Amino acid sequence: MRNAAARRDTKETQIEISIELDGDGTTDCVTGLHFFDHMLDQLGRHGGFNLVVQAKGDLHIDAHHTVEDTGILLGGAFAEALGDKVGVRRFASNAVPLDEALVETALDLSGRPYLHYDVEFPGEKILGDPPFDPQLCEEFWRAFVTSAGLTLHIVSVRGKNTHHIIEATFKGVARALRDAVAVTGGGLPSTKGTL
Repeated sequence: MRNAAARRDTKETQIEISIELDGDGTTDCVTGLHFFDHMLDQLGRHGGFNLVVQAKGDLHIDAHHTVEDTGILLGGAFAEALGDKVGVRRFASNAVPLDEALVETALDLSGRPYLHYDVEFPGEKILGDPPFDPQLCEEFWRAFVTSAGLTLHIVSVRGKNTHHIIEATFKGVARALRDAVAVTGGGLPSTKGTL
């Protein structure tokens, strides 16, 4: 089984994460940010990962530390669970719609962290208690790809509803991760002999 668990304790956040790449999409994500929990659930469910995220952060200041630190820890746990990458498909891309929104995603388990994030929002926060600032999504993905060591391109083709755009993004990345980590061969998919 490809799995990992990690913990992060700082003055700003205390986070515990476990991930099983070859799971059935079972999730239990509690960060104090209900919309973010919903997006992490999408990541696990559509990625086919068993994902547990338990986070406490300084939400009285704002949500930035909780979202970014979750990305850092999740990316590291993902990389650990992925292991030596022998036999993985490596590349994956897709286009995911959610009603009027359409988001394209492409990724490479390259070992080289890079994020291209071309997503614009109509401007409103996601209402809730507490509300969720859409700008934090870019911070989450940057932290995730840096710790995971992967290249990720996310491009919003169209969309008017902020919730739909963000959810299509998380579902798109989840499906691409699911495809990229699939074991389809026996060798390392690289001419360099390393990823």
